[in-house]
Amino acid sequence: MSARSPWAVAVNTLFHGQDLPSLYSAEILGYTVKVHMLNNSLWIAVTCPKGVQVVLRPAYAPNDHLQRGKITRQEDGLIIKLSASIGHYRVRLQFPDKKKPLLRYTTTFKAGNPLLVPFWPRDMVITGPDKSDKEPKGTIHISQKGTRSGLQYMSLDEPKSGALLYFQNLTAINDYAQATETSLGNVVGGSWPELGFALPPTLKEKPIPAHKEMILSDAFITFSPENPKDEMARAKQFLNLLADIYLYLPKPATEYYSWPDMVDKGLHDLEFSHGCWSHGAEQDYLNAYVADYQTPPELMVQLAVLLPLTDYYDWCKTDLPAIQKIQNGLDAFYSKELKTVVRFLPALAQELSGDEEQLKPNVMDSWYLHHPLLNLGRLAIRGDEQGKKLFLDSLAFTIKVAHHFNYDWPVMYNMETLEVVKAETQPGKGGEKDVAGLYALVMLHAWQLTKENKYLLEAKKAAKTLKGKGFELFYQANNTAFGANAMLWLYKETKEEQYLDLAYLCLANIFKNFQLWDCNYGYAKDYPTFFAMFPLNDAPYTAAYEEQEVFAAMHNFLLYAEEEDILPSVSLLIPEFLKYIVNRAPYYYPPNLPKEMLSDEVKTGQVDHKLWIAIEDIHDGWEQSGTVGQEVYGAGVAFGIIPRHFYQVPNEDFMIFLDYPTAGYKHRKGQVTLQIKGDNRLNCRMLIIKKDKTPLPSFTVSAPEGDLPGLRRKDGHIEFSVKGDQHIKLNWK
Repeated sequence: MSARSPWAVAVNTLFHGQDLPSLYSAEILGYTVKVHMLNNSLWIAVTCPKGVQVVLRPAYAPNDHLQRGKITRQEDGLIIKLSASIGHYRVRLQFPDKKKPLLRYTTTFKAGNPLLVPFWPRDMVITGPDKSDKEPKGTIHISQKGTRSGLQYMSLDEPKSGALLYFQNLTAINDYAQATETSLGNVVGGSWPELGFALPPTLKEKPIPAHKEMILSDAFITFSPENPKDEMARAKQFLNLLADIYLYLPKPATEYYSWPDMVDKGLHDLEFSHGCWSHGAEQDYLNAYVADYQTPPELMVQLAVLLPLTDYYDWCKTDLPAIQKIQNGLDAFYSKELKTVVRFLPALAQELSGDEEQLKPNVMDSWYLHHPLLNLGRLAIRGDEQGKKLFLDSLAFTIKVAHHFNYDWPVMYNMETLEVVKAETQPGKGGEKDVAGLYALVMLHAWQLTKENKYLLEAKKAAKTLKGKGFELFYQANNTAFGANAMLWLYKETKEEQYLDLAYLCLANIFKNFQLWDCNYGYAKDYPTFFAMFPLNDAPYTAAYEEQEVFAAMHNFLLYAEEEDILPSVSLLIPEFLKYIVNRAPYYYPPNLPKEMLSDEVKTGQVDHKLWIAIEDIHDGWEQSGTVGQEVYGAGVAFGIIPRHFYQVPNEDFMIFLDYPTAGYKHRKGQVTLQIKGDNRLNCRMLIIKKDKTPLPSFTVSAPEGDLPGLRRKDGHIEFSVKGDQHIKLNWK
C-alpha cells in the first residue's frame, strides 16, 4: 500500500464497510450520491457503478465539530448551513445537468474572528468498494501546474470504474487569495488517493477577515463510466468532460475593444520606433525585443510579424511600408553552404554572445528551423516568389535533418554536423516532441505547392511519430496547434481515423495548458486572464506571441473542420478560446496596463510603457509582468485579430464585428448572411460598428428563433447577443 496522510487514512476507515447515516441521497445515471455529516466534516460520497467511492469534503472544521443548521432542498440539489467555533458555512450541492453525471458544490464561509490557515487537507479521497479489501488504483493523467486551470483528469483503473474530471473554479476563490495574499497556483494536486483542492496556507500572516463571506471552494466533478483504452481515447474523453463542465462554469463577461484604433497605434510604433529595428548588413531588421541591439536579427522574428501583416493587408488593402522593409532583408538569411535558411543573420552571426546554448553560431533550436519554413510556405502559396524560392531551396536540408533524427528532434543541434547540443527539455522528458507535427504541416504546404507526393509521404511519416506521447506531446503551444492543423489536414486527405485522433491528441495537450479562471488578485485586478494560454509546459506566464499564433491556428483548424464531423466538445471550446483572446489580448499592450504592474527589471531590451508593442509575459497576480521583455515578434496580435473578426461591408460606412469565428460570409446590397460557429448553448457578441459620424441605417438581424433585439451603445455602435452554431441574416436600409 502506498503511503498516505492521516486525513486520507481516516477517510478510508470512515467510508469503508460502514452503513453511514446520510442527510441526502440521489441517483444520477448509475452513480449514487450521498451527503454525510460526520465528525468535523461534511462529506459527499459518490459511489461509481463498479463500487469505487469518490469521497469529497466541501466543509471542514479543524479540531472541532460541525453543527448542522437549516437544510433547504432545491430542484437541482440542496443547501446546507453549518456552524463551528471558527465560523459559519453554507454548502450548496447542485446537479446542473440531469443527462450527465455532473455535480457541483460551492462552500461559502464567514469567519467569527480573523483566521489563519496553516494547513488544509485536500478535498477528494478515492476509496475502494465496500466488499473488497483491495486498494483502488488509478492514474492521474493531468493535474494543475502553476496557475493553469485548477483541474485533475484521472482514470479509475482497478476496479475499472471509468474516469473523472475534477475542476475547481478558482475565479470564485479570488477574495480568499486577495485577503490572505496567497497564490492559486498549484492548489489542485496531491498524490493518489488523496487529491483535489486544498486552500493555500496563510504563510504571510494575512488572515481570513472576520465577518466577511467568501467562497472557499467551487468544485465541479464530472464522471464517465468508460475506461479509456489508449491515449487517443483519453484525449477525446478529456475534451468531452472539459466541455461538459465548461457549459456550467461561471464565465466572466467580455468587453468590446476598438481593435482598429489599437492596430493603427501598433502599426505606427512598429514602423517608426527605433527600438523595434536594427540596421545591419546594409538592411533594416526587426529586433526580437524592443531595444535589443545585442542579438543579431532572427528570421523567425521577421516572418512572425510579416505573415500577420500580410493578413492585415489583405483586409485593409492599404500600403504597409513595413512589409517591404521586412521582405528586403529575407534573402540574406539563406546559407548557400548549408542550402537552407538559418536562424540568425549569417553576416552578423559572429556577434552572437555565446552566453546561452542557442546564442552560438550554427546552433539551431529545432522548432526555429520549421517555423520560418511554415511561414515561407504560406507566402509561397499566396504567390510570393521570394518566399517560394527560399522555401523550396530549404526543403532538402529540412528533410535530411528529419531523417537524421528519425522524426524525434532534440532541443538543439549543430546545423553543420547535426551533432546534438541539447537533447532533452529536462532529464528523462525527451526533446521537442511536437516538432513532428510542425514539420508535417511544412511538408503539407510543400505538397500543396509542388503536388509532389514525396512531401505528403513525409508528413504521414512524421505524423505517426506523435503516437505514444500522450499528454506529454506539448512542447510549445504554437507548435502543438500547428500539429493539430496538420493532423486534421491529413485526415481530410486520407480519411484515416488515426490522423483525426492525433488532431484531438494535440488539442487535448493544448487545452490542459489553458488558464480557465480569471485571476483578480494583486496586480491582476486590472486585466483579464480567463482562457489564457501558457506557451510552454512549465512556463510561469502567458505570452502574446504564442497566443496569437495559437489563435490563428485554431481559426485554421475550424476552417479545415467545416465539412467534417468533429467532436462537439471541440466545436464548443475553440470558439470560446477565440472569443476570450479577443477580449484579453489588448492587455498585452503596456499603454492599457497600470505602470506599477510592469517590472523595472527586464531580461532583454527594455519596456517602453507608452509603446504599442506587446509585452511577452503576464504572470501570477502577485508578480510583476514584462520581466522577459517587450516582444516585437508578438506585434502580430492586432494584425491577426482584425482580419478574422471584423468584416468590411463594401460601399457602406460600417463594419461588422463578431467575437466568434464564422463561415460562409456573403454580401449583397442591403444584406449580409453568415454562419456562426460554436455551440448554440453559448452566446457571442456581434456589433455593427460606425466608421465615421454618418448615422447607422436601420438594421434587422434574423436568426432561426426570430429577429434579435439590438442595443444602441453610447459609442453609437449597435450590439447584439447571438447564439453559436446558427445561420444569421443582417438586413439594412
